[in-house]
Amino acid sequence: MIEIENPNSISMRKKIAIAVHGGAGTILRNSCTKEQEKLYKEKMRESIDAGYSILKNGGNSVDAVEAAIIIMENSPLFNAGKGSVYTHEGTHEMDAAIMNGKNLEIGAVAGISKIKNPISLAKLVLLKSEHVLLFGKGAEKFAKLNSMKWVNRKYFHDEKRFEQLQKIKQTQKTQLDHSVCDSKEHNSHKYGTVGAVALDCFGNIAAATSTGGMTNKTFGRVGDSPIIGSGTYANNKTCAVSCTGHGEYFIKNIAAYDVSALMEYKKMSLDDSANLVINDKLAKQGASGGLIAIDANGNIAMPFNTMGMYRGYKNCHGKEFLAIFKD
Repeated sequence: MIEIENPNSISMRKKIAIAVHGGAGTILRNSCTKEQEKLYKEKMRESIDAGYSILKNGGNSVDAVEAAIIIMENSPLFNAGKGSVYTHEGTHEMDAAIMNGKNLEIGAVAGISKIKNPISLAKLVLLKSEHVLLFGKGAEKFAKLNSMKWVNRKYFHDEKRFEQLQKIKQTQKTQLDHSVCDSKEHNSHKYGTVGAVALDCFGNIAAATSTGGMTNKTFGRVGDSPIIGSGTYANNKTCAVSCTGHGEYFIKNIAAYDVSALMEYKKMSLDDSANLVINDKLAKQGASGGLIAIDANGNIAMPFNTMGMYRGYKNCHGKEFLAIFKD
């Protein structure tokens, strides 16, 4: 359960900050029009503003990252919620996780298909379940028992995503994201996950991640996003992390926790730890992707080893940053 701190009874810290990502991959400037670039940046700014508003008004970091994720889940631009890609069977299977760095409380869901905002169901697991990770029909039953609103499967239909499935099914491959900026290369590696990390005025950090998974995935595949320590992790002692990329590699390397462990046990900085994991360990294995991370001092790291990553932040000095491409 999230403990609500009373601003009138304790001295609040002034530092607040939030960072978001919308996936990493082969995102090329020449495949993205100015109009498309503007749409993505506007939606990321809306996501950042939603979370930052909560922080600015004395809210907690868990609520802030949930609010930021909801904005992106409600947009067809990203592979999460409404924009989720199709499985081989033409359905949607979504995963999400949220973690409170203050007390290591966690909520995660996997393989769900009828919930508008998977991140809110993950938060419900954190608040009202004695478990950490709920899957499929069981997770949806838990949602229904707690009066969470369901949506018809038509809500998740997107013609471009469906066309992408038909093309990729002919190759017998999977694809790790929807087409980015309308790239015509449907078999290029692209990654679609949304994430947020935040620091609140009480000095507590949180992380959240949500994804629609892989296009044409089979056998109920679950990636790193809902696996705590792999795609999502938060600990006030070190940092909060949300990952995006080739999930199997992030699981094998326990990537999100690895950033934290490097900080705790090797006394490395946030920036050095995050870059070591993404640009050294994972890169040497041929794993593509990136992450966003924040520590209790408001420092932010956003490394990636792909051609681009949808990313942005508003830091503890009020500085705003939005970017898509590597250069």
